[in-house]
Amino acid sequence: QLQLVESGGGLVQPGGSLRLSCAASGFTMDYYAIGWFRQAPGKEREGVLCISSSGGSTNYADSVKGRFTISRDNAKKTVILQMNSLKPEDTAIYYCAGSRICSSRYAAYAYWGQGTQVTVSS
Repeated sequence: QLQLVESGGGLVQPGGSLRLSCAASGFTMDYYAIGWFRQAPGKEREGVLCISSSGGSTNYADSVKGRFTISRDNAKKTVILQMNSLKPEDTAIYYCAGSRICSSRYAAYAYWGQGTQVTVSS
């Protein structure tokens, strides 16, 4: 089992930044792609960014291009989602998830964290 725990969410003003962390335990994280998904109230869960086991990143949400980046540190068993220039429409619960390969489909991910709330509001 790969256990994932998100942290770093909170309330931020529009234009601000947040840094979300996904900490892994259990199976070795090195062999897994880690994706970030988000789900806003009344909306479907959507893929945001994914980083492969080799470190390549894939963006699944046009709305975050140029604002969000993803990185991983296998030694620290952590994946970071850096979110800049936040907008109210970024408000959602953010989840990290583990899979063998990156995919925009949440059904492709076998391992999920519990989520962390991000609220962008003045």
